[in-house]
Amino acid sequence: MTIRARLTLTYATLLTASGAVMLGTIYVFMRYVPTYAILPADTLEASYPSSPPLNAAPATPLPTGVDSTAALELTSASDILNTLLTISILALVVLAVIGAVLGWVIAGRVLRPLTEINSAAKLAATGALDHRIGMRGPGDEVHDLADTFDDMLEKLDGAFQSHRRFAANASHELRTPLATNQTMLEVALADPDLDTESLRRVAERVYQTNRRNIETVDSLLTLAEIGARGTRNEKIDLARIAADVLQDLREEIASSGVRVETDLEPAEALGDPVLLHRAVANLVQNALRHNIEDGTLRLTTGHRSNGAQVQVANTGPVVTTSTVASLTEPFVRGTGRTGGHRHHGLGLAIVASVAEVHSAGLAIVANPKGGLTVTFTLVPPATSAKPKEAP
Repeated sequence: MTIRARLTLTYATLLTASGAVMLGTIYVFMRYVPTYAILPADTLEASYPSSPPLNAAPATPLPTGVDSTAALELTSASDILNTLLTISILALVVLAVIGAVLGWVIAGRVLRPLTEINSAAKLAATGALDHRIGMRGPGDEVHDLADTFDDMLEKLDGAFQSHRRFAANASHELRTPLATNQTMLEVALADPDLDTESLRRVAERVYQTNRRNIETVDSLLTLAEIGARGTRNEKIDLARIAADVLQDLREEIASSGVRVETDLEPAEALGDPVLLHRAVANLVQNALRHNIEDGTLRLTTGHRSNGAQVQVANTGPVVTTSTVASLTEPFVRGTGRTGGHRHHGLGLAIVASVAEVHSAGLAIVANPKGGLTVTFTLVPPATSAKPKEAP
């Protein structure tokens, strides 16, 4: 039996039972509580004196075929009680039928959201995770269930989309270096006079290519995990995160030849410390790698009117507006000093993903004399210090 049928049967049974209790109560009351004093008709006539006849209008005759003796006549208490019982039973039957019909309709309306949830679950089972229930109406338990189901579908859809993007991006990005490695190894194997020095050069080139492949895969995994994992909202300080990033990248900074300037003021906000550390690290690495000889990098943090900010500005080649608009897309690479290394082009894409999961602002502006200024803005917690206006 379906839930709708069970609910309908429950409604009808409860209504019938309630009516039966009411009927029994009325019947018992009418039988045992009142005292009936019903007099015969001749006694009633003798009780009143004769009066002159009234000039009344003639009586309306009964319709043809209707017997005057068929009219309802109650002459005793038993007649009254039996009539009351009969009419009550008929009313109870009608009430039970109406209750069953109304119960069926109401149960259908109550269970309609569950039908929609079931349809969405069946679609999800076929791989269609983009469908949402989007239930409207009062915020009851079924509405909460539908909202929870929509949230689950959204997270699943995001996870599967991230995995699909990872597979597509990995196959796209790793195909060329793997083919290059294969070519170098085939050339080396085909040379019968290959000496030790030539073999070492081939091994070094294969090593460098494999190292870049590992970096690319790590960045792709990070990009996929950002979209799939949830964020931890903890109280953080962007100034402390920026200082930790500079400490972690001190060797790369020293070998880059880029002069780093800092102005790290407290910038408290709510966010995921792991993801924010990765975002700031990517901003600094991006500014180091896409710079010029003897260039500069300026890292600042602090409160502004629109929230807690970390800003990275660097010197470098002039970047066009059209290029700036596409820098947050995966595998888009800007120009600049690369030191002979080919980068994976995922730095700003990861930063953009971190900004998205934090509902943070990300502004990328091309500097007139070259390079970029990237500003990452987080909404501060309510307990943070009053922000100061930007200079």
